[in-house]
Amino acid sequence: MLVSLTIVRYKPLLVPLAFISMALHRLPLMLNSNCTFWKLMGSGKNGTFDLKPDFKQWALLAAWKDEQSFESFRKSSFISLWWRKFCTESYTILCSPISSHGNWDNQNPFANFENVQYQGPVAVLTRATIRLNRLKNFWQNVDRVASIMTRAKGYITSFGIGEAPFFRQATFSIWESLDDVKAFAYRSAEHREVIQKTRDENWYSEELFARFKPLATFGTLNGKDPLAGKI
Repeated sequence: MLVSLTIVRYKPLLVPLAFISMALHRLPLMLNSNCTFWKLMGSGKNGTFDLKPDFKQWALLAAWKDEQSFESFRKSSFISLWWRKFCTESYTILCSPISSHGNWDNQNPFANFENVQYQGPVAVLTRATIRLNRLKNFWQNVDRVASIMTRAKGYITSFGIGEAPFFRQATFSIWESLDDVKAFAYRSAEHREVIQKTRDENWYSEELFARFKPLATFGTLNGKDPLAGKI
């Protein structure tokens, strides 16, 4: 299995085309038998869960049967051609899953992975469907955790993505090592406190947590590749 996250940016005048693409791009993805899972998503402004959307930035997260399937999509698909014509930037991270638990729309799309010992940069996907009666609790705590994450040892970058504003949210973050991820997740008192609240107050109706080995990157975002020289 190969997993791709592509982030694209539009000029302000072309933002209406970005909204159109969210509907138009569904059909070719549905008809692509080599794409086993996909989500077209918007983006937050600050690289994590965010109430403020960035209407110039959009995302596609997808799982592919193999590298050839992705390459065919990247070189000749309608969606890739659209991105090349209308977007000012496109940035793709290719990954292979190394662990995954939880569900996304009643399935674990990244469950096909090998248990291997891995040393190097790691990407982490955290996504959740937030219960409507717990939205206030969630958003009251997000900024504090996001601030801790961006200052944490080993943090490289992150992308705030989501299927729907407010309640279907995800963060895709990249770290120097798995040890850095664990230190942030389990040794930060503030982060542990928020995690405990999610359990005690039952914030989520569905959640998924997955880790990936970054394999390659293509393109730039805001003029640079955050992973240049790291993989």
